[in-house]
Amino acid sequence: MASPDFHISSFPLADGGEGTTDVLFYHLGGRKQTLIVNDSLFRPVKVDYLVTEDGKTAFIEMAKSAGLQLLTPAERNPMHTSTYGLGEMIRHAIDQGVENIILAIGGSATNDGGMGMAAALGFQFIDIHGMILKGIGDDLNKIETITVSDKLISTLEKINFSVICDVKNPLLGPRGAAFTYGKQKGADEDMLKILDDGLKHLAIKSNKLNLASIEGTGAAGGLGFGAMAFLDARLRRGIDLIIQLTDFETKVKNCDLIITGEGKIDNQTNQGKLIHGITGVASKYNIPVIALCGTLEATPANIKDLGLNAAFSITPKPCRLSLALSETAKNLETTAYNIGKLLNG
Repeated sequence: MASPDFHISSFPLADGGEGTTDVLFYHLGGRKQTLIVNDSLFRPVKVDYLVTEDGKTAFIEMAKSAGLQLLTPAERNPMHTSTYGLGEMIRHAIDQGVENIILAIGGSATNDGGMGMAAALGFQFIDIHGMILKGIGDDLNKIETITVSDKLISTLEKINFSVICDVKNPLLGPRGAAFTYGKQKGADEDMLKILDDGLKHLAIKSNKLNLASIEGTGAAGGLGFGAMAFLDARLRRGIDLIIQLTDFETKVKNCDLIITGEGKIDNQTNQGKLIHGITGVASKYNIPVIALCGTLEATPANIKDLGLNAAFSITPKPCRLSLALSETAKNLETTAYNIGKLLNG
């Protein structure tokens, strides 16, 4: 330890991506529901979601069933992936009698606009030949009609749906779901245009093109849009809700220093992500914030705009991602120790 005089408290946080329900379970308790659903490539995967003690609210993390981390690099292709498993999780929660469902949608492997999710719930997407589509990215441009039963509509209307996400992208165009995040999910240049056109086609066929320009509809491969279009969900900035639910502000207002982290800090980090939310709270109480990350691509101006006092990459030398991941714990400890020694004078 850099100094025995330091008093350190751990406070797990998330912003709607991987680990969100685990963070909420840590702070709020409740009970986890476990089930088997389809992953983004329609293979069985064991997932869980969180239900509050009173049984009224379910927190469902999309990344548990359709997260990018569940696929190998060779398997990543948003033309073939689907949010179908998320729909199965939602259906299971509805069957448990919950009144509120909060969807955390960060970290997706998909670009289906929520089509797969809706298909799992009972919406039918039918092509020109009368065949029912599965709900993958490649199906978006094939939609001829969308049908849904009055019973399903009535059921969904009884649930209050909220979506938490960490990006502000609209559904379509250069800043949209496909062009902004498609490459990291395995899409090539040709796929990006097809997927963007497909998302527009989905918006038109669902009579919801008016939603496409709303910030956040491009989150998780257009799942933000799909949640609004098919579930009448409200989009919320993930970190704001997590800070509220965990009472973060009360717990940290007397701290001398906050040290936080992010996998990558760049010019997108201020778009509702975790660090930006933390610095927003810290600034109220003049608490300095230091961020550690794997990759630091932010300029000094970006770091200042985020409200950070400093940012450090924990990676000591150029290396492959696999090596960086395997040495994360060691590199994090070394960097933190050095910062601690500096703070200790």
